[in-house]
Amino acid sequence: MEEKQKKVIRKKKGRKVRVPLIDSVRGLVLISMILFHGSWNLVYLYKVSWPWYQYSKGAYYWQQSICWTFILLSGFCFSMGKRKLRNGLLVFASGVLVSLTTALFMPENMVRFGVLTCIGSCILLTLCMEPLLLILPKVQAGVISFLLFLFTAQINTGYLGYGILLRKKVPGEWYSSLVSAYLGFPPKGFTSTDYFSLLPWIFLFWTGFFAFHGLKNKRFWESRIMKIRIPVVSWLGRHSLFVYLIHQPVLLLLGEVCYRCGLIKI
Repeated sequence: MEEKQKKVIRKKKGRKVRVPLIDSVRGLVLISMILFHGSWNLVYLYKVSWPWYQYSKGAYYWQQSICWTFILLSGFCFSMGKRKLRNGLLVFASGVLVSLTTALFMPENMVRFGVLTCIGSCILLTLCMEPLLLILPKVQAGVISFLLFLFTAQINTGYLGYGILLRKKVPGEWYSSLVSAYLGFPPKGFTSTDYFSLLPWIFLFWTGFFAFHGLKNKRFWESRIMKIRIPVVSWLGRHSLFVYLIHQPVLLLLGEVCYRCGLIKI
């Protein structure tokens, strides 16, 4: 990262300066995620009929828009953090906590290798590889990372390729264990209500990483658009990990209250 970027991103005393637009975008995606998970609870826990959510592609694209943005932003913001090791361990540990909590209280809907585990893993892996990644030409590496993400997007289902183009079946023996599931090769019978393996998502994380390093124009960082701040929404974006960890317990509690008050009928 060049000195120009450092001056924009950090204060003189070394404290990190938030980028208002990023916090605002992250906050908007958090709101979208809360609405999506609230809808999931209604449909699959309280058996509320909503055909569009249950059977259409719309709900899938909604869910994908959330996770794509989160992981891209995580990669983009990676180099802004001062305590990358601590951040990576904290996010990874939060993912483990989610898995343990769902195993204890919702075993039929257990989260194995959820989005927090994935993002924490991407942070730690990128931290180890950062010196090598920074040697690469940023624009070209970003484009290649995104193409690799698309190429491996179907790897969980046993295929590589772009849709029906260059479609190639992955050897079945690669899908053998929980370790292989963590990497992107889930064995037969593997289930998770929130599954984000290292492949293909590490490539989307790196797309964000290279996008950040490719934006070396000081005018970009000091432009008006980067200073857009949405009240409340920006606050959510600044506390995204905390909001993520508490949103589902709050939704479940709210759902139970509504059910007992007769507002939700099964």
